[in-house]
Amino acid sequence: MSAANLAVDVLLIVGVALELACVVGVLIMPTTLDRLHYVGAATTVPAFCILAAVLCREHLSSGGIEAIAAIALIFFLFPVLLTATARAIERVEESED
Repeated sequence: MSAANLAVDVLLIVGVALELACVVGVLIMPTTLDRLHYVGAATTVPAFCILAAVLCREHLSSGGIEAIAAIALIFFLFPVLLTATARAIERVEESED
């Protein structure tokens, strides 16, 4: 087993473990706004661990560049979606009162 393969395996294990921790957080949180925090966390460190694993395997080939583009879109556009979702939830909760 080469060092690159070991690095890929470790990065994938860490990325998947962190994603699972975020899923558990979403499942156990009592309110929707609390759940959104864990959804947001799933798009940061775990996504970059998986990106690093892809880049260790693919380097800057077309697969690596596509992975960079996908993670960049998730990382930069998800906060906009998260904010819009939180504002919509607050409006719904205000209208119910």
